[in-house]
Amino acid sequence: MGSFSIWHWLVVLLVVLLLFGSGKISGLMGDLAKGIKSFKQNIKEDEKDASMAAESAPPAPGTGPAGSIPGPVGAQAHQTTGTAQSSSRPAA
Repeated sequence: MGSFSIWHWLVVLLVVLLLFGSGKISGLMGDLAKGIKSFKQNIKEDEKDASMAAESAPPAPGTGPAGSIPGPVGAQAHQTTGTAQSSSRPAA
C-alpha cells in the first residue's frame, strides 16, 4: 500500500512524456550534463589555483635554516649586556 508498483511508475513516465515531450526532456538532460561538467571543471581550476598560491607563498618566519629567526633574539641579544659577558668566562 505504501509503495508503487511498476505499473504506477510507467503511468507517471507516460504522463511526463506527454506533458513535456521527449525532445524537451533530452534537452534538459543535456543542459544538466553541461552544468555538471562545468562545475567539475571549476572545482579543478580552484584546486589548481589554491595549490599554486600555496607554492608561491613566502615561508613563514622561523622556518629558515635551523628554524632561526633573523635579528638579535635570545642569547644573541644578551651578549651585548654585562650578564652574557660575565657568564662567558671559562670555568676554573
